[in-house]
Amino acid sequence: MQIDPSRFAAAWAAAWNGHDVDAVLAHFHDEAVFTSPFARQVLPDTGGVLRGKAAIRTYWSAGLARIPDLHFDIEAVYAGVDTLVIAYRNQKGVLVSEVLRFAGDRVIEGHGTYPLQADNPTGARSQR
Repeated sequence: MQIDPSRFAAAWAAAWNGHDVDAVLAHFHDEAVFTSPFARQVLPDTGGVLRGKAAIRTYWSAGLARIPDLHFDIEAVYAGVDTLVIAYRNQKGVLVSEVLRFAGDRVIEGHGTYPLQADNPTGARSQR
C-alpha cells in the first residue's frame, strides 16, 4: 500500500469532522466507485452505487445537509494489501466501517457498511 494507514485514517476523519467534502474527495480517484445503503436512501435512483467523483460529491453533500451534526470517532484501522478498513462511531454512537480499496495512493473503490441491526445508517433502530 502506498499510503500510511494511520495517517490516512486521521486525515480522512479530520476531513469528515470538518465537513470538508473537497478534502475527503482529494483521497479518491476521479473514476472511483462508492457504495452505501445510505446513498440508496438519499439518492434512490443510484441504487446505492455512486460512480465518479461528481456523483460521490452529490451524495456526500446531500448527506451532510441531512446530518449537520455528523461526526466520526475512529475505533480501529485495518490494513490489507491494497485495502484499508476504518471502523468508527458516528454521531449516533453506531459502529460503522468504511472499506477502501486503493490504486496507488488514491481510493478507487469504497464501501460504507453498517451493522445489521441498524435499519438505517443514521443509527435509528427499527420499530418492528
